[in-house]
Amino acid sequence: MTTVEALLAPYRGPAGNQPYDELVTETEHALQCADLAIDDGATDALIVAALFHDIGHVIDPADEHHELTGARYLRRRFGRDVAGPVGLHVEAKRYLVAVDPDYAGKLSVGSVASLELQGGPLPRHCVRSFEAARHWADAVALRRWDDAAKEPGRPTRTLEDHVDRIHAMLRQARVTP
Repeated sequence: MTTVEALLAPYRGPAGNQPYDELVTETEHALQCADLAIDDGATDALIVAALFHDIGHVIDPADEHHELTGARYLRRRFGRDVAGPVGLHVEAKRYLVAVDPDYAGKLSVGSVASLELQGGPLPRHCVRSFEAARHWADAVALRRWDDAAKEPGRPTRTLEDHVDRIHAMLRQARVTP
């Protein structure tokens, strides 16, 4: 199995068909998130991050720190520009709740519940530290796509449509596809 096949395999199997939130599966969520990144003109690294941002959930649905598991998994394959935003996307939700008074009201029921488990709004003294992180702005963009990628039946590109971009990012990271 090639690296690309190994990355996509969980999304093609039973784990990818598990519910992500109230309305979509893990694979539907991943594809919608990547499409939103493409529509916003994101870099290839950020599009790949959007596609795989919840890979920690797909690999281990019981993982309580899926963002860290996913970031470690992706860093070995793609490097920091893909893994960085993935590792920060949960903290980005906490950040947005802390700095944007309207943000919390837009969260889905599942995101509100997970926010509590993730520690609630980011404490004020941590906001500047988050903003100092290398990939914080990309993580905030990813978080917003993540929140919007929950529309049942939304047409998306397929996993196969992302293969060339994944190959290119693996080559850029000097990983054999």
